[in-house]
Amino acid sequence: MSTIRILNLSWVLLLSLVVSGCSPAGQDTADPAEAGAAETVSVEQYSAETFFATTTLFGSSVSHDNSAVLVTSDADGIFNVYSYPLDGSAPTQLTGSDSDANRAVSWFPNDKRFLFTADQGGNELNHLFVQDPDGTILDLTPGEELKAEFLGWREDDQAFYVMTNERDPANFDIYRYQVEDYSRELVFENTAGWAGMVLSPNGQWLALAKVNSNTDTDLFLLDLSTDAIEPQLFTDVDGDVSHSLFGFTPDNQALIYGTDGHGEFIQAWRYELATGQTSQEYSDEWDVSFVYYSDSGRYQVIGVNADASTELSIIDTTTGVMLELPDYPAGDLRGVNFSDDESVLVFYVNSDTSPSNLYAWKVGSEAITRLSDTLSAAINPEHLVASDVIRFLGFDGLAIPSLLYQPHQASAEQQVPAIIFIHGGPGGQTRKGYNPLVQHLVNHGYAMLGVNNRGSSGYGKTFYHLDDRKHGEADLQDIVYAKKYLQTLPWVDGEKIVVMGGSYGGYLTMAALAFTDEFDAGINIFGVTNWVRTLESIPPWWASFRKSLYDELGDPAEDRQRLERISPLFHADQIQVPVLIVQGANDPRVLQVESDEMVAAIRANNVPVEYVLFEDEGHGFANRENRIEAQQAYLDFLETYVANNEQ
Repeated sequence: MSTIRILNLSWVLLLSLVVSGCSPAGQDTADPAEAGAAETVSVEQYSAETFFATTTLFGSSVSHDNSAVLVTSDADGIFNVYSYPLDGSAPTQLTGSDSDANRAVSWFPNDKRFLFTADQGGNELNHLFVQDPDGTILDLTPGEELKAEFLGWREDDQAFYVMTNERDPANFDIYRYQVEDYSRELVFENTAGWAGMVLSPNGQWLALAKVNSNTDTDLFLLDLSTDAIEPQLFTDVDGDVSHSLFGFTPDNQALIYGTDGHGEFIQAWRYELATGQTSQEYSDEWDVSFVYYSDSGRYQVIGVNADASTELSIIDTTTGVMLELPDYPAGDLRGVNFSDDESVLVFYVNSDTSPSNLYAWKVGSEAITRLSDTLSAAINPEHLVASDVIRFLGFDGLAIPSLLYQPHQASAEQQVPAIIFIHGGPGGQTRKGYNPLVQHLVNHGYAMLGVNNRGSSGYGKTFYHLDDRKHGEADLQDIVYAKKYLQTLPWVDGEKIVVMGGSYGGYLTMAALAFTDEFDAGINIFGVTNWVRTLESIPPWWASFRKSLYDELGDPAEDRQRLERISPLFHADQIQVPVLIVQGANDPRVLQVESDEMVAAIRANNVPVEYVLFEDEGHGFANRENRIEAQQAYLDFLETYVANNEQ
């Protein structure tokens, strides 16, 4: 069992070819008449509790004996680890936390021990744990104020690798742990601020990423079997090119990496370790998101971010032919993973109208086995809404890709309020896929427009960098023009348009209220309101991304005046419409004090503001009860201040 773990190069605060006046990838902009063509139907309206009775699943490690899949599930209200039998029988809960979210990592290669990770109340200080079949749990990374991450198994199955910042909060070192007794030794001391690390299956080669700016990341290699201590640069040094690590080939002969140095979109390239030769591995008209392999290397899995959906290919490398699966429900494949002997394939299918369900397939057989049923039994799937990919023109004629949800009950005769929903980031992306927050509000008669404003990922490097040092300005205008687009739809009530978002989307929500008078209300979920404080309080484990972050947003020591100018907290007196603010007390990214001060400043204006503070959450929700409480707060707020116009 040899798996690879990549340290995410994104510092996103949560979760394209651009020609002025044209849409990315040749897509047309939306026709308002066509966008209103859906047939009006009567639907049952479901409660927040019903929508969040849906189970969230992820993780697809197959046990050594091909009997079960290791899965993370919130079936009991908070994330815990479960074992899902491959024969389709009932799952077994393996961990029983009722406070901190436990997330599955991997079965052990030759027995039923497993690794999982957990932080403390959402503080993001994850530790790595092992649980024995008898339920005994051991913290493999004990200590205070440290963060750890599993890096991968060695190919002989006798050791595994873990990154931890216990020595230096700003840098992750690599330790090798023995499978038998968990003894460990340091194999790499990180003193140079490496932002990403990947090990070859045999543990000989270490690939490292160095962030120079938000447009330039270099890759290095170090042979750990020698006395060399200085990693060697192997990517181009000329120009600004962003590189990322995908992983080594199972035969330890090559490294697969991503690069945007050959066009607008990320391509997968191959570096031969013996010769230093590079060649293109895979390219598309969109970003290649990942490339990985089954254990022997027979199967290669490639994911492409195609217009907010994942297009996934599984290639038999012995023939070059794509693996054909039996029929499965419509949607994106996720979490694709092979058993060690490559005889079993497990995967999830997810769509706008169906949460992720787990499937298993005995390779070559005529049918797949469904292992889960995650949608609440009380919900009729026909009452859910699939989004349409649309594009509207921004203030300068740039096409802005978005996802539009039209409630079943909306028509020209029955217009509905609309919510502009803004993703996190900056640099995130609103994507196709099941979202109970969205479906609940759409079910209750609110149109939703998920805007991928300039600066979003997935649409090419030019589009991605259009908001650099223009946050709260250029990207905010895209939100304003999203409103103008919604007002052209015959089934939208153009006088009832709300802005809503989480993390960076929460920031743009507050910016929209402070710097424009376009919107009727706003919902800010864990959003930044004071960029000076946020950038000065970056968690230490983000140190390797600090330069990139400053390149995009500004250095608080040098750009304080501009950062204050775009920070809603310093302009709260300009907010004149109702606001709902949601905050986690343990959030290490957006500190509670930001929301406390924002609420106080708005109240000083005698403007309605509601504040929901969760004492046991961080930057997001781990507890289902909290998700339900927040979701009900969204709906109550909208019904009070938008649907019924109580100002």
